[in-house]
Amino acid sequence: MARDIDTTLLSSARPAPVADRGLGRWLRANLFSSWTNSLITLAILWLAILIVPELYRWAIANAVFQPDFMSCRAVGREGACWGMIAEKFRLIFFGRYPYLEQWRPLVATLLMAGMLWISCYPRFWRKWLAPAWALVLLAFILILRGGVFGLEYVESNLWGGFPLTLLLTVVGIFLALPLAVLIALGRRSKLKAIRSFCIFYVEIVRGVPLITVLFTASFLFPLFLPPEYNIDVLLRVQIGIILFTAAYLAETIRGGLQAIPGGQYEAAAALGLGYWQTVRKITLPQALRIVVAPLVNTFISTFMDTSLVTVVSLYDLTGALRLALGDPNWKAFFMEGYLFVAAIYLVCCYGMSRYSQWVERRLGAASRR
Repeated sequence: MARDIDTTLLSSARPAPVADRGLGRWLRANLFSSWTNSLITLAILWLAILIVPELYRWAIANAVFQPDFMSCRAVGREGACWGMIAEKFRLIFFGRYPYLEQWRPLVATLLMAGMLWISCYPRFWRKWLAPAWALVLLAFILILRGGVFGLEYVESNLWGGFPLTLLLTVVGIFLALPLAVLIALGRRSKLKAIRSFCIFYVEIVRGVPLITVLFTASFLFPLFLPPEYNIDVLLRVQIGIILFTAAYLAETIRGGLQAIPGGQYEAAAALGLGYWQTVRKITLPQALRIVVAPLVNTFISTFMDTSLVTVVSLYDLTGALRLALGDPNWKAFFMEGYLFVAAIYLVCCYGMSRYSQWVERRLGAASRR
């Protein structure tokens, strides 16, 4: 009888579980999960085998790293000419800013980068952060502009390179965000005049490309002003970017507000909260939490769109590269220059994307607690 029972148990035993970890499991799950994925994976591997060795020879093995254009011409297209970056780095990074004063945009850029780094950590999300940002932006502009503390005055049309890209992006985002919140609330207002104005503004701005806004701010707007009024072109372009970005951010935030259940508003009314208390404490925090990813997408678009200011004679990072390529000795090596600028944009955009994912995970964990 005992032998019969043991045989029954052995015949009904389930197979051992398959390990769900390890390289083999990951490859099966992500690269060879079906015959279609297997074919795509093999095709990509075949292309990589063809391209990577050639890319290595061009970018590293045969490349010229010294700033010697004769050596670059001798190598030709068999190798990259990174010496072009070494020779024109300061012009690309700082634009037409006076050569002997380029330590100032470097200090200003490091100052703003440090403030951005501090602002990324929740432990520093305190009431002092907004005044600190105002001081940093003021210091950034004073350092670049000069005329105080013994610094030489530099006109804004000489600002350029990465500091100009950073300034247009940071100021454009930080000032557009509160304006976008007001526009989004206005589009949901019960007052028809306010709602109609906000709808008109959003539809008009979203109906034209940014380059049109920049042309209007740079060339058409001064025609409507008295001759004695001369607003700085950089300020006009910055205002144009703020207004343009605010329209897109407003629609994103409005989407988040519409996703809030009606019960939240009813609960706030039952607690006796007024309109602004409900917005500040109940609906707006939840709406911003919902639209973190679309907001960062708009931030990245704003960062990329700053390259369009070149058309109104402001030389940001991309425009400064075009200035560098104006040198006939180095003009032939434009590909290396554009790859260098693309790498800077890629690092910045990838950093913003990863940070938004971290914020989403953190807010998701906080909401589950």
